[in-house]
Amino acid sequence: QVQLVESGGGLVQAGGSLTLTCAVSGRTFNRPVMAWFRQAPGKERESVAALSWSGAVTYYADSVKGRFTISRDNAKNTVYLQMNYLKPEDTAVYYCASGNPIPTYYYAGRAYTYWGQGTQVTVSS
Repeated sequence: QVQLVESGGGLVQAGGSLTLTCAVSGRTFNRPVMAWFRQAPGKERESVAALSWSGAVTYYADSVKGRFTISRDNAKNTVYLQMNYLKPEDTAVYYCASGNPIPTYYYAGRAYTYWGQGTQVTVSS
């Protein structure tokens, strides 16, 4: 059984930093793409970042470019999201996901099969 478990969320002031961690257990895809999505209250889920197995291909939403960094440790089956210069509009539940999309669809939630339960990130002004 595949499980994705996020951790590292919390309350932070604007301008601060957080690092989210997603631990993957069980067998997913061969060389899965890992991604982060988020959903704010009353809003639709949106993509944040994605990373290929090798790390060579990345995707970032325009809203987080230059502030967030996705990385992974394949030996530990773990993916990270380093979030710097956080803004109140980054407040959301953050989810990690695993799938096998081609790079064109890294942003698309429907391209991912396995999802975590989410971790809350709250940024105060």
